[in-house]
Amino acid sequence: MLSVVAIVLASYLVLRVVFPLRLPWPVRAGLAVLVYGLALHHRIVARFAGSMASPELPKLVIAALGTGFIALLLTALFVLLLDVVTLLLWALRRRDALATMRGPWLRPGAAALALLLSAYGTWQAMVVPQVRQIEVSIAGLPQAFDGYRVLQLTDIHASRLLTGDWVAGVVAASNAQQADLIVITGDLVDGSVTARANDVRPLADLRAPDGVIAITGNHEYYGEYRGWMNAFRAMGMEVLENAHVRVERDGAALTIAGVTDPVAERYGQALPDIDAAIAGADPQAPIILLDHRPVEARENAKRGVVLQLSGHTHGGHIIGMDRLVARANGGFVSGLYPVDGMQLYVSNGAGLWPGFATRIGVPSEIAVITLRRADG
Repeated sequence: MLSVVAIVLASYLVLRVVFPLRLPWPVRAGLAVLVYGLALHHRIVARFAGSMASPELPKLVIAALGTGFIALLLTALFVLLLDVVTLLLWALRRRDALATMRGPWLRPGAAALALLLSAYGTWQAMVVPQVRQIEVSIAGLPQAFDGYRVLQLTDIHASRLLTGDWVAGVVAASNAQQADLIVITGDLVDGSVTARANDVRPLADLRAPDGVIAITGNHEYYGEYRGWMNAFRAMGMEVLENAHVRVERDGAALTIAGVTDPVAERYGQALPDIDAAIAGADPQAPIILLDHRPVEARENAKRGVVLQLSGHTHGGHIIGMDRLVARANGGFVSGLYPVDGMQLYVSNGAGLWPGFATRIGVPSEIAVITLRRADG
């Protein structure tokens, strides 16, 4: 289905942008081949250089392919809008304006603008994320945890695009915050344990007084799930698979629970189970839940969770597209949401999947969440 959509998209651009160009036929034919190649590049790369989840190509090649692909999508959007306006002007018999909308360089100009925006989006996707400070008020939070700082990393997506040097930058920026606890809410990596060994190694340097707690996202299953669980634990992480741990301070406690990802069903692994994750937890200890996807927030709120930390959405990647991403994730895409008495924070993420590596108006982030007592 994705290939069919890609071919339709490419055909539309070839007909409306490439063929009308006042260029020699061989040049237009070459551009048409380029458009089809970029539209189908995920499938081509998956066949010859890794997989869709983990393209094994040089960083600059991945960045170039990603920039071209996003430029195609933006060009299609811009050209479609121009064609709709043109149709309306034709219906209204606005001949002067219609002549302008049919100008030979208007649609190529839209394509050039799309390419510039896409290049900017790729650059934004590859920078080390900035720190975002958030305060969350929690009713019944023990006094000992008032001001407690939880640093959330999510969607790191270590890959041939976001390599070990980039991961090391994320780790350095995270450690500089001197948070009390570091949590990682899934999608740490793209690729196999062997392929990504050097790229994930800096994660072993994450430091916090109460440790590093992680859960899985969907992308861990696309590589070598069990191998990654062993690798993460060998790096000093506490990986929660439908389980919880107790964090204590001055005689008070928090429960940090974590669930797996629904894609586990395709790989014969344990499905997410909030009841199992909090079974046996101290009823006096507020529950902070790590759940890669925000979509189950309302159900999790019914289980007594006071704060859910999620990622997965990448903030929607592009302003405007975030509304579509929200619809696919229970209405949640970025930021802090009150959900039936629970607080949900959805981080934009530190990185992203190299197959859609763009951020336009949706910056990456390292979230530092300061807990506050809601009752004073």
